[in-house]
Amino acid sequence: MSMRAVTSSRLAAIGAVLVTALLAISGCASLPESSAPQALGTLNREPTSEGPPPPIQGRDPDLLLRDFLQATADPANRHLAARQFMTPAASAQWEDGASTTIVDKPDTLRESRVGDRATYVIRAQKVGELAPDGGYRAVEGIVENKIEMSRVDGEWRIDELPDGVVMDRTAFTKSYRRYVLYFPDPGGASVVPDMRWISVSKNQLPQRLLTLLTEGAQPELAPVVRNQLAQPVSLRGPITKANGDPEEVGVGLGGVRIDFSGASGLNPRDRELLAAQVVLTLAGADVLGPYMLLADGKPLDERFAANGWSVADVEQLSPTLFAQNRIGLHALRGGALTQVSESGVSNAPGYFGSVNNLQSVGLSPDGQLVAAVAANGRPAPEPPRTLMVGTYGGNAFPVAEGNTISRPSWTADGSAAWAVVDGDRVIRAVNDRGTGNVSVQEVDTSALNGSWSGPAFRGPITELRVSRTGVRAALIADGKVYVAVVQRRPDGKYALTSPLPLAVNLSTRALSLDWLGGDALIVAREGNVDPVITVAIDGSQQFPMTSQNLTAPVRLVSASPTTQYVADSRGVLELTSKPTSELRYWTEIPGLGSDTAPVLPG
Repeated sequence: MSMRAVTSSRLAAIGAVLVTALLAISGCASLPESSAPQALGTLNREPTSEGPPPPIQGRDPDLLLRDFLQATADPANRHLAARQFMTPAASAQWEDGASTTIVDKPDTLRESRVGDRATYVIRAQKVGELAPDGGYRAVEGIVENKIEMSRVDGEWRIDELPDGVVMDRTAFTKSYRRYVLYFPDPGGASVVPDMRWISVSKNQLPQRLLTLLTEGAQPELAPVVRNQLAQPVSLRGPITKANGDPEEVGVGLGGVRIDFSGASGLNPRDRELLAAQVVLTLAGADVLGPYMLLADGKPLDERFAANGWSVADVEQLSPTLFAQNRIGLHALRGGALTQVSESGVSNAPGYFGSVNNLQSVGLSPDGQLVAAVAANGRPAPEPPRTLMVGTYGGNAFPVAEGNTISRPSWTADGSAAWAVVDGDRVIRAVNDRGTGNVSVQEVDTSALNGSWSGPAFRGPITELRVSRTGVRAALIADGKVYVAVVQRRPDGKYALTSPLPLAVNLSTRALSLDWLGGDALIVAREGNVDPVITVAIDGSQQFPMTSQNLTAPVRLVSASPTTQYVADSRGVLELTSKPTSELRYWTEIPGLGSDTAPVLPG
């Protein structure tokens, strides 16, 4: 099936769907109000000659500590705003760069207070950690810091405190905003999102984003992406407005002019990837075009020399467009694969539409290939499940067996279907389109265990969905949600590495998940309270989706950037909204009753 051309207005419409899907609803238990690919709650602070406000005079020590936890969210000038709450000696000794911990509802507990000396303990629930490059990691646990205070010239000040920054998350979301950097995937077919949380004024934002691009992707992601803005390519001269004005770059209209040293040596495809990295990163941060991109003083591409680059010129590389559903909705009904259209539900042609023993199905993005888990009817102790792979409308053959096999997930190019056998064996059913042969490759999962400092990764793995860019995989393991990195090794084999825990504070077990876009997941979980949520893939945000018209349990989710489906106890439902309002609700798909499941490509 051919790829449809998509206009920039189409990209905007898809982005609006993602924004709506991630809007906060009151009562959420993580960082508030955000959207994909951008986060709300921005404080576009402009520098002032006066600097940060000083502590309130006559403040009691416990209230001063609360003010201090708000001030720590301002990183300017090595946290000057927070240092004003310290004695000169404490400020000189405090290493603010040691760590950054974000906490929820901190308590200030007094241990002692005698004369001009006081000891307090700050105790709070951890929600996240922030790396120096702005990378976020969701964490659990308690932070407990002892703070020594003294009265200096009648005013209480912090006299001794541990190194590192602790900030209240309400202050964090006022001072920081989530931005998305983009790096090409290994094949250069799409760009991969890399989320960063930054606190910077609007006129400093373009320089900060370009600096982060030159520094490269986060350590876990760096081995599996490319960076066109790396040596020998670098920034040449200052970033200015399109007309060369160096003042207030990125503020309002006026565009951006960037000159890249060394870019004249790039081939046309690498120049396009460089432009995609820069344009999509800046556009996603509301730094408006046109984008005048130069290579050693000359236009990066003569086609855009006069008017500059726009989002429309690189949107074909956007992960949002790359993930479009181009083959429509299918469903699993009565153990067979069916097509769902406006005229009704009908069985798909070929093997997969003629059987009645399928338990889950995966379609390649172009709709040409199918992988399905079938009940083979064998008596114990024989494995009762078989992974079948074949063509849409044609035949199929078995490639693997197991007691359990997860829902198959295809790579974007249709080269392989991933599945988990018996909860711990991850395989790739590799399709050779030239010969039609399928071979099974084992995926190394040893790096999932013990690869980070948090709680140990535990199986069984019950769900695995490969991202549309192919460099990440979303997992459910032991009822918890993770995103891992998909790493291709020099010998051609694959490994799952660097599992990042998401939605760490879920009160019930996750049951199903899918990629909502390049940087967000949709997750179904046990229970009837907020059974469907969206989760940012850096773990920073999670929001409940509407449960209107859902009947628990929600068994399965399947999504694309523009459409989201669930299977609940009654049937298959699509997330829709009224044309005249922002109210969203789930609408049942006619012809699909209970014990059915939606099937989208991927």
